[in-house]
Amino acid sequence: MEKRLTYRINVERDEDGMYVVSVPALPGCFTEGRTFDEALKMAQKAIIAFLRVLARRGKRIPIDRSR
Repeated sequence: MEKRLTYRINVERDEDGMYVVSVPALPGCFTEGRTFDEALKMAQKAIIAFLRVLARRGKRIPIDRSR
């Protein structure tokens, strides 16, 4: 059975115009994109990769309860 998790993200533009994404519930999970849409796609990939690493290491998968 697959469980679907949802994570809140923060998106900000930096001084170079890049959209920088962080995931508060996953400290250290960051990415960026040239456009807002690209940043969202990259965020999804970053979250998936981050969770896979946690799972492989036997770490607890954080649940975002900020919603």
